[in-house]
Formats: sequence, C-alpha cells, structure tokens
Amino acid sequence: MPEKVAIVTLGCEKNLVDSEIMSGLIDQQGHELVEDPNDATVVIVNTCGFIDAAKEESINTILDLAALKETGRVKCLIVSGCLVQRYKEELMREIPEIDGIVGTGDFARIAEVIAQSVSGRRPVFVGNPVFSYERALPRKRLTPRHFAHVKIAEGCDNACTFCSIPIMRGAFRSRSIESIVREVEQLAAEGVREVILIAQDTSNYGVDLYGSPALASLLNRVSEVEGIRWVRLHYLYPGAFNEELLETIASNPKICKYIDMPLQHSEDRILRRMRRPGRQRDILSLIEQIRARISDVAIRTSIIVGFPGETEEDFENLLRFVRQVEFDRLGVFTYSNEEGTPASRLPDHVPEEVKEERAHRLMELQRRISSRRNQRHVGRDLEVLIESYDGRNDVYLGRTQYDAPEIDGEVFVRGQGLPIGEVVRARITHSFEFDLAGEVL
Repeated sequence: MPEKVAIVTLGCEKNLVDSEIMSGLIDQQGHELVEDPNDATVVIVNTCGFIDAAKEESINTILDLAALKETGRVKCLIVSGCLVQRYKEELMREIPEIDGIVGTGDFARIAEVIAQSVSGRRPVFVGNPVFSYERALPRKRLTPRHFAHVKIAEGCDNACTFCSIPIMRGAFRSRSIESIVREVEQLAAEGVREVILIAQDTSNYGVDLYGSPALASLLNRVSEVEGIRWVRLHYLYPGAFNEELLETIASNPKICKYIDMPLQHSEDRILRRMRRPGRQRDILSLIEQIRARISDVAIRTSIIVGFPGETEEDFENLLRFVRQVEFDRLGVFTYSNEEGTPASRLPDHVPEEVKEERAHRLMELQRRISSRRNQRHVGRDLEVLIESYDGRNDVYLGRTQYDAPEIDGEVFVRGQGLPIGEVVRARITHSFEFDLAGEVL
C-alpha cells in the first residue's frame, strides 16, 4: 500500500544528496512524497552526528517528530544518516518510538526499510558505511531547479584528530569521472545551471581510482557539459592543492573563482595536535599563490576555536593571522569533544565559556574584514544567478560566483522581469557586511 512519506534532512549538503536519492527510490516504489511531516504516514529523519550541537539537534528532531505518532496520522518513524551509523544500539534502545533505522551505507534499501517498518518488524540496516554512487540511481532534488550538489567521493582518509567522519562514512572512495559526467548531464537537462562538486576532501579526488589526483581533469570534463554555467568546488584540502588544479581553476571560465579550503587553525602547535597537513608558512604561501594566479578570487575557510591545548596566546596569534590574510568568507566552530577520536583523549580541554567567547571575537573581526572585502565590488559589473523575487520590496535575490548558496552572501538586484534560475549582469551599487546590492544592466 502506498504511503505518504516526508523526509527531514539535517546537517550538510552531503546528507542532502543522500536524502535526494532516498526520495527518488521512494517515488520509484509508488509512495507519495510530502513536504510537511504533519501530512505524512511515514516520517524519515536523515540525521547528522558530526559535532555535539548537530547530534543534539538530531535527537531533538527525532523526539519532536515521534510525538506525531500520538496523533495517529504517522504510522512509522524511520531514522537514517550519520547519527545512526555511530549510535544504532543506543537509538533503538533509548527511543522506542523509532520504527526502523538505516545507516550511511544502506540507505538505498529505504523502500525495504519502509515496508518492514510499516509491518511492525523494526528493521536495523546498518552495516559497512560504504555507499557507491557509481551506478545510476533515481534522484528527486530538494534544492531549487537551478543548482545541485554532486558527490564526487565519499568518506575520508585524512585522520584529523578531532573528526569522526571516517567512523560514520568510511574510507575515501572516488566515483569515476564517467559516472559524474553522466549525472551532471542529466542535471543540466533538468535545468541546473550551477553544479557544486562536494566530498569530504575534493582535492584528493581520483587518487584511489587513477593513482594520482584527477580533480583538474574532472573539472574540465564537467565544464564541457552543455547548459552548465558555473562549476563550484567545496572542501579543498590544503595538503593536496597542486599546480594543475590551480591552473585549471584560473583558466577555465566556468569554474567559480571561489576556493573553499577549511584550514581549522593557523598555529603550528595546534595544527600538529589536529594532525593537519603543512604549517602556517605553507598555508600563507599557498594563499599567496592562489591570489597571484586566480584573478579576484574569493577564499572561504573554517576555523575551530578552543581545540584542546589552545592558549590565549594561540588564539591571539590566530586573530593576527586572520587579519593578515583577510579571508573573504570565514566560518567559526567551537571545538566539539567527539568520543572515539584521538582529540578526545588530549589534555588541557578549554572551558565552554572560553570557546564561545573566542568564537564571538573571531566573528566580530571577520565582520569587519568581510565588509571591507565586499567594498571592492562596488562599481563593478558582475554576473548574478537570480534565485528568487521579493515582491514586498520589489527586488530580486541572487548570488555571484563568489558566494555559495545558503552559507554566503546575496545580491539584491533591481530590475524588471528577471528570469529565475538564470544568470544576468548587474552593476554593483552598494556593499554591506556580507551582501551586495545592484541594478541589472
């Protein structure tokens, strides 16, 4: 019997892609997908288990949606994703309202999980966290029509001491170039104009398949797909950034001049404790190379504050580093003590209130830097991907190639009848801390 199924997705865009595959498989089985869990007979929560805040959000969401079963409308609550991969026994034991769970390597069996859950069998499908996107799978996208995320690899081999990703997602595994290009061709046929290539470590793409990094070759092949205007990269690991990749990004006009390179810290002592590649001098040299070779590039990074052993002097040095580099975009995380990781066993953990205070100070500094960096765009004519129309203020909302969806800034564009999901040229007239404003040409 067909069910009405709602999927609630938490965490990163890699989780979102998994939910899109589950949606395609559910649709293929004849079930009806609904947006509102209140309208569903089966609810799936695709969880994140990366840091404490994400785990707490996942648990709270599961408990909130479990309450819907009391109304009688929702028959089954199914939990999937990273939290399940780590804590399947605890979840099934502590939350009896859960009717079935499926891990990060088994979600292609979601239709089977639904069938067994509805029949009262309470299935547990959590095995090896290895899932292959190599074979074609149905996919119903949950993003707007004009952009899509494409997984080019899964898992990670970097073994950073603070990170639990290898526990939840397994070892690094690249997809073939051919399978990725086929998927991008299908997306372009559906109207996608921007593809965002994602993995835990995109710069390591292809090493396991081809014996050497193959990201530059992949970028050139993807950019040849007719209909694609922008190709964006997320999560470039600094240790594997090579000359061929730098030249490809600089010379290929379809590749966004946007480098998302999580550095996590600046201080050598902390980087060694984190087991991160290179040292501060290497990072500064790489950033100098990037800015010298790629005209007007935007660089985004993420920083962890409050890592075990981080002193006030370390943090002040980090602030000086950020002032010196002037990142265009910067995200800040407070260190989360993840069980099972080497960092959890380190001495000298930083109090929570100190972590929060340091995160606030760093973001206040970045606000000033971002405002200053944005000013350079005033008076320029930029390509803007139009995403929506705000009728109340009679303005269109869009993004430049320097901004990724949902995490970076927007452009407020004045104009008439602009096409949603297409690229227009706009003259930038104003800049703000994170956003821009302009008029269509």
